[in-house]
Amino acid sequence: METGTTISPERRAAMLESGAWNDRIITDYLDDAVAATPDRDAIVAYRVTDDAHTRLSYRELNQRVTRMAAGLAALGIEAGDVVACQLPNWWQTTALHLACMRIGAILNPLMPIFRERELRFMLHHNEAKLLVIPKVFRGFDYEAMLERLLPELPELATLLVIEGAGERSFEARLLEPAWEESTDTDRLFAERKPGPDAVIQILYTSGTTGEPKGVMHTSNTLFANVRPYAERLGLSGADRVLMASPLAHQTGFLYGIMMPVYLGTTAILQDIWDAEFVCRVIAAEQPAFTMAATPFLADLVKTAPRHEGELDSLRIFVSAGAPIPTAVVEQAGKVLKATIVSAWGMTENGAVTMTCPDDPAERASQSDGKALPWVEVRVADYQGQPLPAGEEGNLLMRGASLFVGYLKRPELYGVDAEGWFGTGDLARMDADGYIRITGRTKDVVIRGGENIPVVEVENLLYQLPGVADVALVGCPDERLGERLCAYVTLDEAATGLDLAQVTRYLTEQQLSKNYLPEYLEVIDAMPRTASGKIQKFKLREQAKAIRLEPAKRA
Repeated sequence: METGTTISPERRAAMLESGAWNDRIITDYLDDAVAATPDRDAIVAYRVTDDAHTRLSYRELNQRVTRMAAGLAALGIEAGDVVACQLPNWWQTTALHLACMRIGAILNPLMPIFRERELRFMLHHNEAKLLVIPKVFRGFDYEAMLERLLPELPELATLLVIEGAGERSFEARLLEPAWEESTDTDRLFAERKPGPDAVIQILYTSGTTGEPKGVMHTSNTLFANVRPYAERLGLSGADRVLMASPLAHQTGFLYGIMMPVYLGTTAILQDIWDAEFVCRVIAAEQPAFTMAATPFLADLVKTAPRHEGELDSLRIFVSAGAPIPTAVVEQAGKVLKATIVSAWGMTENGAVTMTCPDDPAERASQSDGKALPWVEVRVADYQGQPLPAGEEGNLLMRGASLFVGYLKRPELYGVDAEGWFGTGDLARMDADGYIRITGRTKDVVIRGGENIPVVEVENLLYQLPGVADVALVGCPDERLGERLCAYVTLDEAATGLDLAQVTRYLTEQQLSKNYLPEYLEVIDAMPRTASGKIQKFKLREQAKAIRLEPAKRA
């Protein structure tokens, strides 16, 4: 498939000169690991429902990858073809990416929560030639869903089903035949080896804005993120990596698939988030690092006291996707030995900013970190001009990990002549270069001409006893333009919450009256992407139906 991306000679030359791009691809690092530590665990993949796991050494992983790659080629996958997979955090996801890399195919990981509507669009949009799915996961029959979709996807030539039967069986078609014996794999892999600037990954944006776009990355752009990320955290081949965040999300892909192979260490995968189960996995496998969305950290902090001494191997917990409540960081300091690191990033870039492990603990709850090496961030006005420290503006970034385009939508690339990319986030930057995300440009609530500091109010509400999650959005108002609405979920022990309590609490915190929510709704669960981000566009749609009494204050 023609991806339609271009990397300017100037960008390539500058990235090579800086050392940000090193022209290596993941199978180069796999070969290094197989040569250096063939018997080291490469993957330990846990299935929560089955209470079972698969353990593969680097030698065993490479053998399976070789067979799968030769099998994919025999099934008609050519260099540049898209291979899609809708899989949980199973070993097959990592192996499939490596197999695609051996023969120059592009992997498109799809979130397991996607259903007909998303798949119909994405698989047609990227012209996937082959799709790998589970037969059943979490009680859902994926094969039955695809059976209904196949007539609408003429480009999809092959469907393989893990633990399936007959011609669709992943095991019978790819793993059981000795494809490597009937194929000159050395020659095949040499001829098909993708260049470092070839597109190797297509990920669809996770849907906080409701408009999925196919983000395209190369080996150079992805490793330009993985390498400084690991360096900032002080990670090495001795540090095992735990990943329960979805591998079909950029967090899981970069730091659960690519980083372990880059480091030559072990990836410990868990397919369903369960805090009790993950504590058992940490005790058994002794990981040093994990990364997950803020709700996962909160769950682990609540569960950790029942596992005293069993979680001490965990040295770094990187949390991203939403601000970390101060109370969670403080409690983590009491029940975990891990340092809590705050990060901010995007599918288009991976992690862009991150606090440092030796920063004061409060940094993790007060900021989203400073730029990683080889990227720059800027807080700018609407003309793109830099703003002074402390002022809120549009967050821009540029650098080595910037993606190379949106599939078939070059007009949306949005990178200016100087290489700056508009992230869609609002932020402030302090004098030390640490940023704080203050909202999305589309999340701004303007009441009577005054911008409401949404994130600041949300952070205050997170500290209100009984509150588990908070999301503030605007509802339309004929006179004031917008008024502030609060959606909250409560802890299990909470007995209830009303607007009067919220108003009283925020007033006690000396918050301006103009910033007080005027509507409160307690809901069972926040609408979220699979990576844990709250989908505020869904809450904004709900808020359109709210009818408030005429405002009593300006």
